[in-house]
Amino acid sequence: MKPQHWPLYGLRIRTPRLELRLPDLELLDDLASVAADGVHAPDTMPFTVPWTDCPPAERGRAVFQHVLSTVANWSDRDWALSLAVVHEGRVVGRQDLMARDFAVTGEVSTGSWLGLAHQGRGIGTEMRAAVLHLAFAGLGAGVAVSSAMTDNPRSLGVSRRLGYLPDGLTVAALRGDRVRLQRLRLERARWEEHRAVEVTVEGLDGCRAMFGA
Repeated sequence: MKPQHWPLYGLRIRTPRLELRLPDLELLDDLASVAADGVHAPDTMPFTVPWTDCPPAERGRAVFQHVLSTVANWSDRDWALSLAVVHEGRVVGRQDLMARDFAVTGEVSTGSWLGLAHQGRGIGTEMRAAVLHLAFAGLGAGVAVSSAMTDNPRSLGVSRRLGYLPDGLTVAALRGDRVRLQRLRLERARWEEHRAVEVTVEGLDGCRAMFGA
């Protein structure tokens, strides 16, 4: 497609194994199918919003609608870049980069999920490294924050490998129960010290202003 009126569709972030891009309708349908096939074991819930509790068809539809909503609701003061992660020509998951009042705060946050069939291969670390490069090197961010449940060692391990430091605990309600989350923080200087993944970005100049950068 020719992204004349929405240049974010021309943004490409590449690592040695992955390409991240805003999905067009065909790629978004593939992404929704990955979600429908499952992103975690049925006896766990790693997300504070339990969007995966619904049946597979509804789960896929919810992902499809959510990604479209991030485009429809975008503003340079409140944005969520929801990227499809492509590995060896196949969609394997989603990586989000988000910010509010980025021009003032210089702070971004991240969120992600991977299809069950693609977990345990280091893809999660590589795709987070990709959007951190976009944030710090591309947009000039000063801080990246994240959080994960204290009993989610995989997510916490990704953050640790990329240089995040603990930033306190918080609590949330999940399915009527109280859960604890570990907040995490990555300052720009520490990101530079822990960079280990080669990342290239294409198409940013055409959409940089959309981030409030």
